[in-house]
Amino acid sequence: MVGSFSHELILSLSVFQEICSEYTEVDLCIMDIALYLAGLGLLFFLWVKGKGLEYVIVHHRWIFVCLFLLPLSLIFDIYYYLRAWMVFKMCSAPKLHNQRVKQIQKQVQDWKKEGAKTFMCTGRPGWLTVSLRVGKYKKTHKNIMINLMDILEVDTKRQVVRVEPLVSMGQLTALLNSIGWTLPVVPELDDLTVGGLIMGTGIESSSHNHGLFQHVCLAFELVLADGSFVRCTPTENSDLFNAVPWSCGTLGFLVAAEIKIVPAKKYVKLHYEPVQGLAKICETFSLESSKKENDFVEGLMYSMDDAIVMTGVLTDEAEPGKVNSIGNYWKPWFFKHAESYLRANRGETEYIPLRHYYHRHTRSIFWELQDIIPFGNNPVFRYLFGWMVPPKISLLKLTQGETTRKLYEQHHVVQDMLVPMKYLKKAIKVFQAEINVFPLWLCPFMLPSQPGMCHPKENQAELYVDIGAYGEPKQKCFEAKASTRHLEKFVRDVHGFQMLYADCYMSREEFWEMFDGSLYHKLREQLNCKEAFPEVYDKICKMARH
Repeated sequence: MVGSFSHELILSLSVFQEICSEYTEVDLCIMDIALYLAGLGLLFFLWVKGKGLEYVIVHHRWIFVCLFLLPLSLIFDIYYYLRAWMVFKMCSAPKLHNQRVKQIQKQVQDWKKEGAKTFMCTGRPGWLTVSLRVGKYKKTHKNIMINLMDILEVDTKRQVVRVEPLVSMGQLTALLNSIGWTLPVVPELDDLTVGGLIMGTGIESSSHNHGLFQHVCLAFELVLADGSFVRCTPTENSDLFNAVPWSCGTLGFLVAAEIKIVPAKKYVKLHYEPVQGLAKICETFSLESSKKENDFVEGLMYSMDDAIVMTGVLTDEAEPGKVNSIGNYWKPWFFKHAESYLRANRGETEYIPLRHYYHRHTRSIFWELQDIIPFGNNPVFRYLFGWMVPPKISLLKLTQGETTRKLYEQHHVVQDMLVPMKYLKKAIKVFQAEINVFPLWLCPFMLPSQPGMCHPKENQAELYVDIGAYGEPKQKCFEAKASTRHLEKFVRDVHGFQMLYADCYMSREEFWEMFDGSLYHKLREQLNCKEAFPEVYDKICKMARH
Protein backbone atom coordinates (compact mmCIF):
# COMPACT_ATOMS: atom_id res chain seq x y z
CA MET A 1 0.00 0.00 0.00
CA VAL A 2 2.83 2.36 1.03
CA GLY A 3 4.91 1.32 -1.96
CA SER A 4 1.99 2.00 -4.31
CA PHE A 5 1.48 5.47 -2.82
CA SER A 6 5.23 6.29 -3.12
CA HIS A 7 5.21 5.17 -6.73
CA GLU A 8 2.23 7.45 -7.51
CA LEU A 9 3.90 10.37 -5.72
CA ILE A 10 7.11 9.92 -7.74
CA LEU A 11 5.10 9.82 -10.97
CA SER A 12 3.19 12.98 -9.96
CA LEU A 13 6.43 14.83 -9.17
CA SER A 14 7.96 13.82 -12.49
CA VAL A 15 4.86 15.03 -14.33
CA PHE A 16 5.00 18.35 -12.39
CA GLN A 17 8.70 18.73 -13.34
CA GLU A 18 7.88 18.14 -17.00
CA ILE A 19 5.14 20.79 -16.86
CA CYS A 20 7.44 23.29 -15.13
CA SER A 21 10.19 22.68 -17.70
CA GLU A 22 7.84 24.00 -20.38
CA TYR A 23 7.58 27.42 -18.68
CA THR A 24 10.15 30.18 -18.98
CA GLU A 25 11.60 31.90 -15.95
CA VAL A 26 9.25 34.84 -16.60
CA ASP A 27 6.23 32.53 -16.56
CA LEU A 28 7.33 31.02 -13.27
CA CYS A 29 7.93 34.47 -11.82
CA ILE A 30 4.38 35.51 -12.79
CA MET A 31 3.04 32.31 -11.24
CA ASP A 32 4.96 33.03 -8.03
CA ILE A 33 3.51 36.54 -7.85
CA ALA A 34 0.00 35.23 -8.55
CA LEU A 35 0.34 32.58 -5.84
CA TYR A 36 1.73 35.19 -3.43
CA LEU A 37 -1.17 37.56 -4.10
CA ALA A 38 -3.66 34.71 -3.80
CA GLY A 39 -2.09 33.81 -0.45
CA LEU A 40 -2.35 37.40 0.74
CA GLY A 41 -5.96 37.53 -0.42
CA LEU A 42 -6.75 34.33 1.48
CA LEU A 43 -5.08 35.63 4.64
CA PHE A 44 -6.99 38.93 4.32
CA PHE A 45 -10.27 37.07 3.85
CA LEU A 46 -9.61 34.92 6.93
CA TRP A 47 -8.65 38.03 8.94
CA VAL A 48 -11.84 39.86 7.91
CA LYS A 49 -13.89 36.75 8.69
CA GLY A 50 -12.29 36.51 12.12
CA LYS A 51 -12.58 40.19 13.02
CA GLY A 52 -15.88 40.86 11.31
CA LEU A 53 -16.51 43.18 8.35
CA GLU A 54 -17.90 45.99 10.52
CA TYR A 55 -14.75 45.99 12.69
CA VAL A 56 -12.53 46.31 9.61
CA ILE A 57 -14.65 49.09 8.06
CA VAL A 58 -14.65 51.09 11.31
CA HIS A 59 -11.08 50.55 12.57
CA HIS A 60 -9.20 49.92 9.32
CA ARG A 61 -11.33 51.85 6.83
CA TRP A 62 -8.34 52.55 4.58
CA ILE A 63 -8.08 48.83 3.72
CA PHE A 64 -11.67 48.72 2.52
CA VAL A 65 -11.29 52.04 0.69
CA CYS A 66 -8.07 51.06 -1.10
CA LEU A 67 -9.14 47.54 -2.09
CA PHE A 68 -12.73 48.21 -3.08
CA LEU A 69 -13.85 51.85 -3.18
CA LEU A 70 -10.93 53.27 -5.18
CA PRO A 71 -11.34 50.75 -8.07
CA LEU A 72 -15.12 51.21 -7.99
CA SER A 73 -14.74 55.00 -8.05
CA LEU A 74 -12.45 54.73 -11.06
CA ILE A 75 -15.00 52.60 -12.91
CA PHE A 76 -17.73 55.15 -12.10
CA ASP A 77 -15.57 57.99 -13.45
CA ILE A 78 -14.71 56.16 -16.67
CA TYR A 79 -18.36 55.25 -17.29
CA TYR A 80 -19.68 58.79 -16.76
CA TYR A 81 -16.85 60.32 -18.80
CA LEU A 82 -17.49 58.04 -21.77
CA ARG A 83 -21.25 58.55 -21.48
CA ALA A 84 -20.92 62.35 -21.42
CA TRP A 85 -18.50 62.28 -24.37
CA MET A 86 -20.80 60.09 -26.48
CA VAL A 87 -23.90 62.13 -25.64
CA PHE A 88 -22.18 65.38 -26.57
CA LYS A 89 -20.68 63.99 -29.81
CA MET A 90 -24.00 62.51 -30.90
CA CYS A 91 -25.89 65.67 -29.87
CA SER A 92 -28.55 63.40 -28.36
CA ALA A 93 -29.07 65.37 -25.13
CA PRO A 94 -31.10 68.28 -26.59
CA LYS A 95 -33.29 65.87 -28.56
CA LEU A 96 -34.11 63.77 -25.49
CA HIS A 97 -34.42 66.64 -22.99
CA ASN A 98 -37.98 67.69 -23.84
CA GLN A 99 -39.12 64.07 -23.75
CA ARG A 100 -37.56 63.58 -20.31
CA VAL A 101 -39.18 66.76 -18.98
CA LYS A 102 -42.57 65.51 -20.18
CA GLN A 103 -41.96 62.24 -18.33
CA ILE A 104 -41.32 64.24 -15.14
CA GLN A 105 -44.51 66.23 -15.70
CA LYS A 106 -46.44 62.99 -16.17
CA GLN A 107 -45.08 61.59 -12.89
CA VAL A 108 -46.26 64.73 -11.06
CA GLN A 109 -49.67 64.58 -12.75
CA ASP A 110 -50.01 60.89 -11.84
CA TRP A 111 -49.17 61.78 -8.22
CA LYS A 112 -52.06 64.26 -8.27
CA LYS A 113 -54.45 61.70 -9.78
CA GLU A 114 -53.50 59.22 -7.05
CA GLY A 115 -54.65 61.72 -4.43
CA ALA A 116 -51.41 63.55 -3.58
CA LYS A 117 -51.16 61.51 -0.38
CA THR A 118 -47.51 62.29 0.42
CA PHE A 119 -44.96 64.98 -0.37
CA MET A 120 -42.80 64.64 -3.49
CA CYS A 121 -39.01 64.61 -3.74
CA THR A 122 -36.45 63.65 -6.38
CA GLY A 123 -35.87 59.94 -6.82
CA ARG A 124 -32.10 60.26 -6.75
CA PRO A 125 -30.76 57.99 -3.96
CA GLY A 126 -29.59 59.94 -0.92
CA TRP A 127 -26.16 58.30 -0.94
CA LEU A 128 -25.41 59.81 -4.35
CA THR A 129 -25.51 63.38 -2.98
CA VAL A 130 -22.36 65.13 -1.73
CA SER A 131 -23.81 65.97 1.71
CA LEU A 132 -22.62 63.73 4.53
CA ARG A 133 -26.10 62.60 5.54
CA VAL A 134 -28.90 60.72 3.79
CA GLY A 135 -32.40 62.21 3.91
CA LYS A 136 -34.91 60.02 5.73
CA TYR A 137 -37.72 61.57 3.69
CA LYS A 138 -36.66 59.58 0.61
CA LYS A 139 -38.32 56.53 2.15
CA THR A 140 -41.67 58.18 2.87
CA HIS A 141 -42.14 60.71 0.05
CA LYS A 142 -43.19 60.09 -3.54
CA ASN A 143 -39.95 59.72 -5.51
CA ILE A 144 -40.00 61.53 -8.87
CA MET A 145 -37.32 60.11 -11.16
CA ILE A 146 -35.25 62.87 -12.76
CA ASN A 147 -32.67 61.43 -15.13
CA LEU A 148 -31.21 64.73 -16.35
CA MET A 149 -27.41 64.71 -16.46
CA ASP A 150 -26.37 66.26 -19.78
CA ILE A 151 -25.00 69.51 -21.17
CA LEU A 152 -27.66 70.76 -23.59
CA GLU A 153 -26.10 73.73 -25.37
CA VAL A 154 -23.08 76.02 -25.36
CA ASP A 155 -23.99 79.40 -26.87
CA THR A 156 -20.77 81.40 -27.21
CA LYS A 157 -22.55 84.37 -28.81
CA ARG A 158 -24.80 84.88 -25.80
CA GLN A 159 -22.05 83.55 -23.48
CA VAL A 160 -24.42 81.02 -21.92
CA VAL A 161 -24.30 77.29 -21.25
CA ARG A 162 -27.61 75.45 -20.79
CA VAL A 163 -27.37 72.32 -18.67
CA GLU A 164 -29.47 69.72 -16.89
CA PRO A 165 -29.39 69.65 -13.08
CA LEU A 166 -27.24 66.53 -12.60
CA VAL A 167 -24.34 67.86 -14.68
CA SER A 168 -21.24 67.88 -12.45
CA MET A 169 -18.55 70.53 -12.17
CA GLY A 170 -15.95 68.07 -13.44
CA GLN A 171 -18.08 67.28 -16.48
CA LEU A 172 -18.79 70.94 -17.20
CA THR A 173 -15.25 72.29 -16.86
CA ALA A 174 -13.85 69.43 -18.97
CA LEU A 175 -16.08 70.47 -21.88
CA LEU A 176 -15.97 74.25 -21.50
CA ASN A 177 -12.20 74.50 -20.97
CA SER A 178 -11.57 72.32 -24.03
CA ILE A 179 -13.35 74.89 -26.23
CA GLY A 180 -11.84 77.97 -24.57
CA TRP A 181 -14.63 78.89 -22.13
CA THR A 182 -15.28 78.61 -18.41
CA LEU A 183 -17.71 79.52 -15.63
CA PRO A 184 -17.08 82.65 -13.54
CA VAL A 185 -17.60 80.52 -10.38
CA VAL A 186 -16.48 76.86 -10.32
CA PRO A 187 -16.94 75.16 -6.91
CA GLU A 188 -13.94 72.90 -6.27
CA LEU A 189 -15.10 69.30 -6.03
CA ASP A 190 -15.65 67.41 -9.31
CA ASP A 191 -18.85 65.68 -8.20
CA LEU A 192 -20.80 68.79 -7.16
CA THR A 193 -23.84 69.12 -9.44
CA VAL A 194 -25.48 72.19 -10.94
CA GLY A 195 -28.78 71.31 -9.27
CA GLY A 196 -27.19 70.98 -5.86
CA LEU A 197 -25.30 74.25 -6.26
CA ILE A 198 -28.50 76.10 -7.21
CA MET A 199 -30.94 74.50 -4.78
CA GLY A 200 -28.29 74.67 -2.07
CA THR A 201 -25.38 76.98 -2.76
CA GLY A 202 -21.86 77.01 -4.18
CA ILE A 203 -18.76 79.12 -3.74
CA GLU A 204 -15.25 79.44 -5.17
CA SER A 205 -12.20 81.64 -4.75
CA SER A 206 -13.51 83.89 -7.56
CA SER A 207 -16.68 84.66 -5.57
CA HIS A 208 -15.31 87.94 -4.17
CA ASN A 209 -15.88 89.29 -7.69
CA HIS A 210 -18.83 87.21 -8.93
CA GLY A 211 -20.82 86.19 -5.85
CA LEU A 212 -22.15 82.71 -5.13
CA PHE A 213 -22.91 80.14 -7.84
CA GLN A 214 -26.56 81.28 -7.94
CA HIS A 215 -25.40 84.77 -8.93
CA VAL A 216 -23.88 83.58 -12.24
CA CYS A 217 -27.09 81.76 -13.21
CA LEU A 218 -29.27 83.51 -15.81
CA ALA A 219 -32.37 81.29 -15.94
CA PHE A 220 -34.00 78.32 -14.23
CA GLU A 221 -36.49 75.89 -15.77
CA LEU A 222 -38.79 74.04 -13.36
CA VAL A 223 -41.68 71.61 -13.19
CA LEU A 224 -44.07 72.93 -10.55
CA ALA A 225 -46.37 71.21 -8.06
CA ASP A 226 -49.25 71.07 -10.57
CA GLY A 227 -47.06 69.50 -13.27
CA SER A 228 -46.74 72.69 -15.31
CA PHE A 229 -43.46 73.89 -16.80
CA VAL A 230 -42.09 77.37 -16.09
CA ARG A 231 -38.99 79.33 -17.03
CA CYS A 232 -37.80 82.10 -14.74
CA THR A 233 -35.16 84.83 -15.12
CA PRO A 234 -34.35 88.11 -13.31
CA THR A 235 -37.04 89.78 -15.47
CA GLU A 236 -39.49 86.91 -16.14
CA ASN A 237 -41.13 85.27 -13.11
CA SER A 238 -38.49 87.11 -11.09
CA ASP A 239 -39.92 86.23 -7.67
CA LEU A 240 -39.52 82.53 -8.40
CA PHE A 241 -36.04 83.11 -9.85
CA ASN A 242 -34.93 84.78 -6.60
CA ALA A 243 -36.64 82.24 -4.34
CA VAL A 244 -35.23 79.05 -5.92
CA PRO A 245 -31.64 79.28 -4.52
CA TRP A 246 -31.34 77.69 -1.04
CA SER A 247 -34.87 76.22 -1.37
CA CYS A 248 -33.59 72.61 -1.63
CA GLY A 249 -36.19 71.52 -4.17
CA THR A 250 -39.23 72.65 -2.17
CA LEU A 251 -40.66 75.02 -4.81
CA GLY A 252 -40.45 72.72 -7.82
CA PHE A 253 -38.22 70.31 -9.72
CA LEU A 254 -35.29 71.95 -11.50
CA VAL A 255 -35.00 70.53 -15.04
CA ALA A 256 -32.50 72.93 -16.63
CA ALA A 257 -30.44 76.05 -15.94
CA GLU A 258 -28.68 78.67 -18.01
CA ILE A 259 -25.33 79.79 -16.62
CA LYS A 260 -23.06 82.62 -17.68
CA ILE A 261 -19.76 81.63 -19.32
CA VAL A 262 -16.62 83.70 -19.91
CA PRO A 263 -13.51 83.22 -22.07
CA ALA A 264 -10.96 80.95 -20.38
CA LYS A 265 -7.21 81.41 -20.10
CA LYS A 266 -4.54 78.74 -19.86
CA TYR A 267 -3.14 79.38 -16.40
CA VAL A 268 -3.73 80.86 -13.00
CA LYS A 269 -0.72 82.86 -11.83
CA LEU A 270 -0.93 81.98 -8.15
CA HIS A 271 0.99 83.74 -5.40
CA TYR A 272 1.43 82.08 -2.00
CA GLU A 273 1.97 84.46 0.91
CA PRO A 274 2.69 83.05 4.39
CA VAL A 275 1.20 85.20 7.16
CA GLN A 276 1.71 84.94 10.93
CA GLY A 277 -0.53 86.26 13.71
CA LEU A 278 -4.34 86.23 13.72
CA ALA A 279 -4.73 90.00 13.37
CA LYS A 280 -2.31 90.10 10.41
CA ILE A 281 -3.98 87.09 8.77
CA CYS A 282 -7.43 88.72 8.91
CA GLU A 283 -6.07 92.08 7.73
CA THR A 284 -4.17 90.57 4.76
CA PHE A 285 -7.02 88.29 3.72
CA SER A 286 -9.60 91.09 3.92
CA LEU A 287 -7.38 93.47 1.93
CA GLU A 288 -6.70 90.96 -0.88
CA SER A 289 -10.40 90.02 -1.01
CA SER A 290 -11.34 93.65 -1.67
CA LYS A 291 -9.01 93.92 -4.71
CA LYS A 292 -10.94 93.45 -7.95
CA GLU A 293 -7.71 92.82 -9.87
CA ASN A 294 -7.36 89.49 -8.05
CA ASP A 295 -9.28 86.87 -10.02
CA PHE A 296 -8.96 84.40 -7.14
CA VAL A 297 -8.47 84.78 -3.38
CA GLU A 298 -8.22 81.92 -0.89
CA GLY A 299 -6.87 81.38 2.60
CA LEU A 300 -5.77 78.24 4.44
CA MET A 301 -5.30 78.55 8.21
CA TYR A 302 -3.11 75.81 9.67
CA SER A 303 -3.31 77.17 13.23
CA MET A 304 -4.56 80.27 15.01
CA ASP A 305 -1.36 82.09 14.04
CA ASP A 306 -0.27 80.50 10.75
CA ALA A 307 -1.89 80.85 7.35
CA ILE A 308 -1.24 80.96 3.64
CA VAL A 309 -3.12 83.65 1.72
CA MET A 310 -3.27 82.88 -2.00
CA THR A 311 -4.09 85.34 -4.77
CA GLY A 312 -4.45 84.38 -8.41
CA VAL A 313 -4.69 86.10 -11.78
CA LEU A 314 -5.77 84.49 -15.07
CA THR A 315 -3.12 84.51 -17.79
CA ASP A 316 -2.20 82.84 -21.08
CA GLU A 317 1.55 83.17 -20.58
CA ALA A 318 3.75 81.36 -18.04
CA GLU A 319 7.36 81.87 -17.00
CA PRO A 320 9.62 78.96 -18.02
CA GLY A 321 10.07 76.38 -15.27
CA LYS A 322 7.26 77.76 -13.12
CA VAL A 323 4.31 75.71 -14.36
CA ASN A 324 2.96 73.35 -11.70
CA SER A 325 0.35 70.84 -12.91
CA ILE A 326 -0.89 70.29 -9.37
CA GLY A 327 -3.79 68.10 -10.51
CA ASN A 328 -1.53 65.26 -11.74
CA TYR A 329 -2.02 62.19 -9.58
CA TRP A 330 1.62 61.95 -8.50
CA LYS A 331 1.70 65.52 -7.21
CA PRO A 332 1.43 66.37 -3.49
CA TRP A 333 -2.03 67.20 -2.20
CA PHE A 334 -2.70 70.89 -2.70
CA PHE A 335 -3.13 71.85 0.96
CA LYS A 336 0.18 70.13 1.77
CA HIS A 337 1.86 71.86 -1.15
CA ALA A 338 0.62 75.25 0.09
CA GLU A 339 1.77 74.41 3.62
CA SER A 340 5.33 73.88 2.37
CA TYR A 341 5.60 77.64 1.70
CA LEU A 342 4.37 78.34 5.21
CA ARG A 343 7.02 76.03 6.69
CA ALA A 344 9.70 77.66 4.55
CA ASN A 345 8.30 81.10 5.52
CA ARG A 346 8.70 82.47 2.01
CA GLY A 347 6.34 83.77 -0.62
CA GLU A 348 6.31 82.13 -4.04
CA THR A 349 4.56 82.48 -7.39
CA GLU A 350 3.79 79.67 -9.82
CA TYR A 351 1.51 78.98 -12.79
CA ILE A 352 -1.19 76.33 -12.48
CA PRO A 353 -3.17 75.08 -15.52
CA LEU A 354 -6.71 76.44 -15.20
CA ARG A 355 -8.60 73.17 -14.74
CA HIS A 356 -5.96 71.89 -12.31
CA TYR A 357 -6.55 75.02 -10.25
CA TYR A 358 -10.33 74.66 -10.31
CA HIS A 359 -10.18 71.13 -8.91
CA ARG A 360 -7.11 71.58 -6.69
CA HIS A 361 -8.92 70.24 -3.61
CA THR A 362 -10.60 67.29 -5.35
CA ARG A 363 -7.88 64.64 -4.95
CA SER A 364 -7.66 65.07 -1.18
CA ILE A 365 -11.34 66.11 -0.71
CA PHE A 366 -9.85 69.29 0.80
CA TRP A 367 -7.99 67.47 3.65
CA GLU A 368 -10.59 64.86 4.55
CA LEU A 369 -8.76 62.04 2.77
CA GLN A 370 -5.89 62.14 5.28
CA ASP A 371 -8.31 60.80 7.91
CA ILE A 372 -9.46 58.00 5.58
CA ILE A 373 -6.10 57.06 4.00
CA PRO A 374 -3.46 58.38 6.45
CA PHE A 375 -0.58 57.61 4.05
CA GLY A 376 -2.41 58.97 0.99
CA ASN A 377 0.04 61.83 0.45
CA ASN A 378 3.07 59.55 0.70
CA PRO A 379 5.04 59.75 -2.60
CA VAL A 380 5.05 55.96 -3.02
CA PHE A 381 1.27 55.75 -2.64
CA ARG A 382 0.73 58.72 -4.97
CA TYR A 383 2.87 57.24 -7.74
CA LEU A 384 1.43 53.72 -7.47
CA PHE A 385 -2.22 54.39 -6.67
CA GLY A 386 -2.81 58.14 -6.92
CA TRP A 387 -4.48 57.74 -10.31
CA MET A 388 -7.44 56.09 -8.55
CA VAL A 389 -7.85 58.84 -5.93
CA PRO A 390 -10.20 60.15 -4.62
CA PRO A 391 -12.85 57.63 -3.63
CA LYS A 392 -16.36 58.78 -4.47
CA ILE A 393 -18.01 60.56 -1.54
CA SER A 394 -21.23 58.78 -2.51
CA LEU A 395 -19.56 55.36 -2.18
CA LEU A 396 -18.04 56.33 1.17
CA LYS A 397 -21.56 57.16 2.38
CA LEU A 398 -23.08 54.02 0.90
CA THR A 399 -20.61 51.74 2.72
CA GLN A 400 -20.83 53.45 6.10
CA GLY A 401 -22.26 51.22 8.79
CA GLU A 402 -24.31 52.59 11.67
CA THR A 403 -21.26 52.44 13.97
CA THR A 404 -19.19 54.52 11.54
CA ARG A 405 -22.02 57.05 11.17
CA LYS A 406 -22.23 57.51 14.92
CA LEU A 407 -18.45 57.86 15.24
CA TYR A 408 -18.38 60.48 12.49
CA GLU A 409 -21.28 62.37 14.03
CA GLN A 410 -19.63 62.60 17.44
CA HIS A 411 -15.98 62.92 16.40
CA HIS A 412 -16.02 64.67 13.05
CA VAL A 413 -17.05 68.13 11.85
CA VAL A 414 -17.99 69.27 8.36
CA GLN A 415 -19.38 72.81 8.39
CA ASP A 416 -19.34 75.88 6.17
CA MET A 417 -20.39 79.08 7.91
CA LEU A 418 -20.80 82.30 5.91
CA VAL A 419 -20.13 85.44 7.97
CA PRO A 420 -19.55 89.12 7.12
CA MET A 421 -15.85 89.78 6.53
CA LYS A 422 -15.79 92.37 9.33
CA TYR A 423 -16.41 89.54 11.84
CA LEU A 424 -13.69 87.21 10.51
CA LYS A 425 -11.32 87.56 13.48
CA LYS A 426 -14.11 87.05 16.00
CA ALA A 427 -15.47 84.10 14.03
CA ILE A 428 -12.12 82.28 13.97
CA LYS A 429 -11.85 82.67 17.75
CA VAL A 430 -15.33 81.17 18.16
CA PHE A 431 -14.44 78.26 15.84
CA GLN A 432 -11.27 77.63 17.83
CA ALA A 433 -13.11 77.74 21.17
CA GLU A 434 -15.95 75.45 20.06
CA ILE A 435 -14.33 72.87 17.77
CA ASN A 436 -10.60 73.63 17.30
CA VAL A 437 -10.33 72.15 13.80
CA PHE A 438 -7.43 73.01 11.48
CA PRO A 439 -6.85 73.64 8.63
CA LEU A 440 -9.67 76.12 8.17
CA TRP A 441 -10.69 77.11 4.64
CA LEU A 442 -11.28 80.82 4.03
CA CYS A 443 -13.10 81.86 0.87
CA PRO A 444 -14.38 85.43 0.33
CA PHE A 445 -17.55 86.25 -1.57
CA MET A 446 -19.62 89.29 -2.42
CA LEU A 447 -23.23 88.94 -1.30
CA PRO A 448 -25.48 91.26 -3.36
CA SER A 449 -28.61 92.81 -1.93
CA GLN A 450 -31.25 90.77 -3.77
CA PRO A 451 -34.57 89.23 -2.70
CA GLY A 452 -34.45 85.66 -1.47
CA MET A 453 -33.45 83.60 1.53
CA CYS A 454 -29.86 84.83 1.72
CA HIS A 455 -28.94 88.53 1.54
CA PRO A 456 -27.05 91.12 3.64
CA LYS A 457 -28.68 92.79 6.62
CA GLU A 458 -28.32 96.26 5.14
CA ASN A 459 -29.77 97.21 1.76
CA GLN A 460 -26.42 97.02 -0.05
CA ALA A 461 -23.91 94.41 -1.20
CA GLU A 462 -21.46 93.23 1.46
CA LEU A 463 -18.23 91.21 1.47
CA TYR A 464 -18.61 87.89 3.31
CA VAL A 465 -16.28 84.97 4.00
CA ASP A 466 -16.96 81.24 4.01
CA ILE A 467 -15.19 79.56 6.93
CA GLY A 468 -14.94 75.84 6.18
CA ALA A 469 -14.13 73.41 9.00
CA TYR A 470 -13.56 69.80 7.96
CA GLY A 471 -12.00 67.24 10.27
CA GLU A 472 -11.69 65.87 13.79
CA PRO A 473 -12.25 68.45 16.55
CA LYS A 474 -9.33 68.86 18.95
CA GLN A 475 -11.49 70.63 21.52
CA LYS A 476 -11.61 68.33 24.56
CA CYS A 477 -15.15 69.28 25.56
CA PHE A 478 -16.52 68.96 22.00
CA GLU A 479 -20.07 67.64 21.82
CA ALA A 480 -21.58 67.59 18.34
CA LYS A 481 -24.99 69.07 19.08
CA ALA A 482 -24.00 71.61 21.75
CA SER A 483 -20.86 72.82 19.96
CA THR A 484 -22.61 73.17 16.59
CA ARG A 485 -25.50 75.05 18.20
CA HIS A 486 -23.02 77.52 19.71
CA LEU A 487 -21.54 78.07 16.25
CA GLU A 488 -25.00 78.49 14.73
CA LYS A 489 -25.97 81.07 17.36
CA PHE A 490 -22.84 83.11 16.70
CA VAL A 491 -23.51 83.03 12.96
CA ARG A 492 -27.11 84.17 13.48
CA ASP A 493 -25.98 86.98 15.78
CA VAL A 494 -23.65 88.45 13.12
CA HIS A 495 -26.25 87.95 10.34
CA GLY A 496 -24.41 85.08 8.73
CA PHE A 497 -25.62 81.85 7.14
CA GLN A 498 -24.99 78.13 7.43
CA MET A 499 -24.59 75.98 4.31
CA LEU A 500 -27.49 73.55 4.29
CA TYR A 501 -25.62 70.39 3.24
CA ALA A 502 -24.14 70.18 6.76
CA ASP A 503 -25.68 69.08 10.07
CA CYS A 504 -28.15 71.73 11.25
CA TYR A 505 -29.24 71.64 14.90
CA MET A 506 -31.29 74.86 14.84
CA SER A 507 -34.97 74.90 15.75
CA ARG A 508 -37.45 76.03 13.09
CA GLU A 509 -37.68 79.47 14.71
CA GLU A 510 -33.89 79.83 14.82
CA PHE A 511 -33.61 78.72 11.19
CA TRP A 512 -36.02 81.41 9.99
CA GLU A 513 -34.19 83.93 12.16
CA MET A 514 -31.05 83.16 10.14
CA PHE A 515 -32.74 83.09 6.71
CA ASP A 516 -35.29 85.48 5.21
CA GLY A 517 -38.37 83.38 4.49
CA SER A 518 -40.72 86.15 3.34
CA LEU A 519 -40.41 85.59 -0.43
CA TYR A 520 -40.04 81.83 -0.01
CA HIS A 521 -43.27 81.44 1.97
CA LYS A 522 -45.11 83.78 -0.41
CA LEU A 523 -44.14 81.56 -3.37
CA ARG A 524 -45.00 78.39 -1.44
CA GLU A 525 -48.50 79.78 -0.98
CA GLN A 526 -48.92 81.03 -4.57
CA LEU A 527 -47.67 77.82 -6.21
CA ASN A 528 -49.57 75.42 -3.93
CA CYS A 529 -46.32 73.90 -2.69
CA LYS A 530 -47.49 73.25 0.87
CA GLU A 531 -49.27 70.04 -0.13
CA ALA A 532 -46.62 68.99 -2.65
CA PHE A 533 -43.24 69.60 -1.01
CA PRO A 534 -42.00 69.72 2.59
CA GLU A 535 -40.71 73.03 3.94
CA VAL A 536 -36.97 73.48 3.44
CA TYR A 537 -36.32 73.20 7.20
CA ASP A 538 -37.97 69.77 7.26
CA LYS A 539 -35.51 68.54 4.63
CA ILE A 540 -32.27 69.86 6.12
CA CYS A 541 -32.67 69.72 9.92
CA LYS A 542 -30.71 67.03 11.78
CA MET A 543 -33.88 65.08 12.59
CA ALA A 544 -34.61 64.69 8.86
CA ARG A 545 -31.26 63.05 8.09
CA HIS A 546 -29.26 60.07 9.24
